[in-house]
Amino acid sequence: MSKAAANKAAPTKASKAATGKPAASKPAVSKPTVCQPAASQPAIQKTRSSASAIPKPAARPREEVRLHSRVLKCTLETANSRIFWAESDSEQPMQAELAFEAGWFGHRSLSRLRELLNNLRARYAAYPVALQVLHRWQRMGGDTQKLICHWHLQLSDPLYRLFSGTFLPDRLLQGHPTVSKQQVVSWLGDVGGGRWAGSTRLQLASKLLTTAHSAGLIQGKRDPRPIVFPLVPDDALTYLLHLLREVDFEGTLLANPYLLSVGLEGSLLNDRLKRLPDLSYGRQGDLVDMGWKHRDLAEWAAQFGIGAAEQRELAVA
Repeated sequence: MSKAAANKAAPTKASKAATGKPAASKPAVSKPTVCQPAASQPAIQKTRSSASAIPKPAARPREEVRLHSRVLKCTLETANSRIFWAESDSEQPMQAELAFEAGWFGHRSLSRLRELLNNLRARYAAYPVALQVLHRWQRMGGDTQKLICHWHLQLSDPLYRLFSGTFLPDRLLQGHPTVSKQQVVSWLGDVGGGRWAGSTRLQLASKLLTTAHSAGLIQGKRDPRPIVFPLVPDDALTYLLHLLREVDFEGTLLANPYLLSVGLEGSLLNDRLKRLPDLSYGRQGDLVDMGWKHRDLAEWAAQFGIGAAEQRELAVA
């Protein structure tokens, strides 16, 4: 099993039950509340509070909570997601007829294209600020792209979120480093509570395993399949942390299915956060000292240079 690579993050102060070494002392910094308007925030925004009490403004996007089986129609869709990001217009949602005529998604029927776009809208258009960032992020690495597709699928699909962020990590915690299709079928029976017939559970198990394999969470396509954790680049982790700051979800910023699905928890997560350039992070017992260098996802993307190179090229042209 491979554990996530070294990461870096931004400073917020919250508490989370976990062990950790005392953080090195940091220079004094002013301490406004998390998510204050930019005008009232210093270069590094500091907070000290409970990890489960992060302020959540009204009318924010939230993770999907209604159980569904849309993964039967669309799995990770990394290539199609990239096309969706590139061709999406922030002014209006992508129309199936326009995409069909332009041939953006290859040779598929209009009905199949509508099905695809319905799924991609649920994953990305439901989080408009994130979609704007992804639209401008033309030079994204392959590992980062897979993880962003994985996390957005988790956001929009509670079944996949449970599978990848709870079921698979729990198997590792219980000393079971592999998974089989029949084990997933049995798990679906428990999760669905009789919602799905046996044939549907079999199809769902196959699609969940295929999706997790594409995301780098499972090795191989034959049982038993080793459960692994993918490489998590710094830009992918920073994107996720900023995204979660702007989304209502179950859990805390440092303990949630999104991080757990890629093996980031406890001391490993602490080490990654300490090394993220866009965060200041320290921990002493249950007290977390975390400071954000950027107000939100859009500001981080602008400072990170997302879209800047493309704009310079257009200006030169």
